[in-house]
Amino acid sequence: MSVHAYASLRRTTPCPQCRSPAEWVGVQALVGDSLRWDVEVTCAACRFAVADCGGELSDDVREQLLAEHGATVLRLRAPAHRVTVLRVLRAALGLELGAAKDVLEQVWGGAYAGTTPEVELLARRLREAGVDAVASPGCP
Repeated sequence: MSVHAYASLRRTTPCPQCRSPAEWVGVQALVGDSLRWDVEVTCAACRFAVADCGGELSDDVREQLLAEHGATVLRLRAPAHRVTVLRVLRAALGLELGAAKDVLEQVWGGAYAGTTPEVELLARRLREAGVDAVASPGCP
């Protein structure tokens, strides 16, 4: 199952070249098997345009995405082996065992949430390991 997942923000910001109002668009997307953050700035007044593709998503912009689009929750639709889920969490999130166990408890409790692309990537990796996982819009 290939799911397209993205979340975007649109803002007005001063043009870096002429200081007129410019359009700023940021998109977090699940592309293939990885997350991607792209930003574009365009100015109608001076025709300035720039795109920064593949950069890092800052914590404050991530919080804006969550505020504007809401959280997506990771749900397991069927019982799953604890060790399998734990192994995927450790690998996908780069966590030590103790931290992965904490996240596992959030997943079991339906409380693990993030942006749609983040959670869909994790659900995809769990499905690849044989776990029936989905990314569901809504609060934990």
